[in-house]
Amino acid sequence: MAEVALTLSGVAVAFGALRAVDGVDLSIPTGQRRAIIGPNGAGKTTLFNAITGVVPPTEGRVVFEGHDITHLPPHKRAALGIARTFQITNLFPSLSVEENMVLALRGLSPQKFSLFGSPDLSTADQDRISRALRLAGLADRSATVVTEMAYGDQRQLEIALALVATPRMLLLDEPAAGLSPSERSIVADVIRGLPKELTVILIEHDMDLALGLVDYVTCLHEGRLLVEALPADIRTDPRVQEVYLGKPHHA
Repeated sequence: MAEVALTLSGVAVAFGALRAVDGVDLSIPTGQRRAIIGPNGAGKTTLFNAITGVVPPTEGRVVFEGHDITHLPPHKRAALGIARTFQITNLFPSLSVEENMVLALRGLSPQKFSLFGSPDLSTADQDRISRALRLAGLADRSATVVTEMAYGDQRQLEIALALVATPRMLLLDEPAAGLSPSERSIVADVIRGLPKELTVILIEHDMDLALGLVDYVTCLHEGRLLVEALPADIRTDPRVQEVYLGKPHHA
């Protein structure tokens, strides 16, 4: 197993004259839980998009477990072991939990365009679905139709859909967005219970939640890396307080 899961070298993403991400260097060890924080417009989701291939970097290199993936499309990055969730739920609402999982699993296979073929799953595939649902806290919800689920359960299902690919790195984009305090607690427990060997990178606006889940924190500001530190140090860092919490240096 690679000692470093992800390395970014001078990564920039420009939209015309706007540099949403501006020369970011980043190194994330295998198995680390890393939070990417920063105010709105800091470039967090754009950085995620550059890592997963949704938006190609304008400059720099992205290396995953020794593979230069800078110019690979998203599906090839996924095949190497990168999975992600999004800020907005992206589910099939009229289907059951298991049917959503089956479609996600078939999307990984060469037969992915035969979505309405035989519903039979191999034992290995069924095990993958069962494991992902268990890790996401939905082991007893496989027959539930998505429209009958609370929003928090739907966010858990999104995590399960990412986990069914058995990734080695999981990117979570605001996994607790829009959730009640009790739902946020459940999602936090799901994240804490993920396999230790799985590298997890998350964007989360709730500072207390984020800092309670991760080993290390990267703070972005205006597309640039502002500070990297342990969670305890991030809480008291005056630069973070100024740009993220709205507190001036002299406070």
